[in-house]
Amino acid sequence: MLRRLLSRTDPLARLLLVAIALAALLPATGQARMIGQYVSNCAVFILFFLNGVRLPRAEIIRGLAHLRFLVPLALWVFGAMALTGWALAHLLAGILPAAVALGFLYLGVLPTTVQSATAYCSLARGNVANSVVAAASLNILGVFVSAPFFALLSGTSRADVGGESLIKVLLLLLLPFVLGQIAQRWTREWVSDHRQLVAVMDRMTIGIAVYIAFSGAVEQGIWRMLGMADWAALLAAVGIMLLIGFGGAWLLSGALRLAHADRIAFLFAGGQKSIAMGAPLAAVLFSPAMAGLLLIPLLTYHLIQLLLSAPLAARLRPD
Repeated sequence: MLRRLLSRTDPLARLLLVAIALAALLPATGQARMIGQYVSNCAVFILFFLNGVRLPRAEIIRGLAHLRFLVPLALWVFGAMALTGWALAHLLAGILPAAVALGFLYLGVLPTTVQSATAYCSLARGNVANSVVAAASLNILGVFVSAPFFALLSGTSRADVGGESLIKVLLLLLLPFVLGQIAQRWTREWVSDHRQLVAVMDRMTIGIAVYIAFSGAVEQGIWRMLGMADWAALLAAVGIMLLIGFGGAWLLSGALRLAHADRIAFLFAGGQKSIAMGAPLAAVLFSPAMAGLLLIPLLTYHLIQLLLSAPLAARLRPD
């Protein structure tokens, strides 16, 4: 039964659970964590280089041109969801540890997923082309806006996001993406021929970032910091975030009078949040101790959104 359950679980979700369990049992500390942070930074650079190679420039241009779909979606993902995270962070500031509460703001400013949003859109028979282009465009936009929005809404003194951290974002996220776009002519065929290897590299990069970050949280005493009441409050807040994220995206797409297939694409692109961006970005911006605590709401949200999206897609699929 356990084997059957694991076989049905998203591979990335399984990897995240393994990374968290490994960090809980064998956290990287001292020199090992410094080495791990260096390896994580290198892996993040490679990940965003490959993202630059894989995404055709024509798709970027086409996605940016579909303003009636993309502009409201971007305002929802980076505006309404960011403000929801900001509000929850303030409400929970006296209940949860400060860094964990602030993690809801971090969750709110992140872009949507690409692969899972597109996969569930396809399962629900939505507009897959819109989903792919919109999710990819939002992730590119996220490189520019997620960290500055977080710094603006949190205050740099609370989150330690200053000019040096933003420069690291440009060097480790934006620069390799641009280099990947430039190198498409020579490397895209190789990447296309080795999709499985590239997918493994993607997941391993995220897994390393989560392991290093959660190791820092374990060293800070996360199990002592969060009791049963704290976890209950955290899960309730994540539930509110999910309800607003998915419910609000569906209602907004209806208010925009989008076609049913487009509403499905809007729903999954608007409600999901990206661990693929969130974990590497946290590893670049923050120390492992800070990053580990900040990522707890995102990790929880990500795992639940995967469980929620499958039955939701089945229900939305036309007969």
